[in-house]
Order: sequence, then structure tokens, then C-alpha cells
Amino acid sequence: MANKNDVVIIELDRPRELRFGHKALKTLSVMTKKSMEEIEGAFDPTEMETYLYCGLLSDAKEHGETLRLEDMEDLLDLVRPYSLLVQKMTEAFGAAFGSSSSAEGNGEQGK
Repeated sequence: MANKNDVVIIELDRPRELRFGHKALKTLSVMTKKSMEEIEGAFDPTEMETYLYCGLLSDAKEHGETLRLEDMEDLLDLVRPYSLLVQKMTEAFGAAFGSSSSAEGNGEQGK
């Protein structure tokens, strides 16, 4: 059974798991042509679509869906307020690197 400690739920067209595991981070690095250090910096809305796309790929696969980067603009338009997208993306990156306790399934760290 998959470890869900690094999952953040985001409400889009349905509740979706936003997760930046190894595969998602590798795909993100290839698609953006940026290192992880560069990805941590500022980003624009187009990059945000790519980041969230990579983080949602495993959820789409788990649900038998084909998610395309072209779909992200309309999918992300479903979220209000826009700041929630930034919050959820930040939570998911924090969960991926062990710096967030707000991800689903996380209890007290270090016990």
C-alpha cells in the first residue's frame, strides 16, 4: 500500500491528490529544464500549471484518467481563490521534502 504521508488534497473537478514524489519531481525538472534549486524560486502562472500537472499525474493514473498539460488551465480555473493554488502547491512541496505537517495522513513528526 502506498504511503500517503506526502499527499495534499486539492479540490478541482473532484478531490485530487497533489503529490511530488520522485517521478513527479523528475518529470518537472525535465519539463521545465530547471534544477530543484531553481524550481524552489519564483514562478509564473505557466510554470505553476506545469508544477501542478506533474504533481497530479499519479492521481490521474490511479483513477484511470489521462491528464494533459493542455487541460491544466481549465482545471486550475475551478479553484477559488487563486491563492489556494499557491497554498496547496506549497503544502505539497513541503510534504515531499518533509517540511510540512499539514499533508493528509501526517501525525507528529519524529516519533
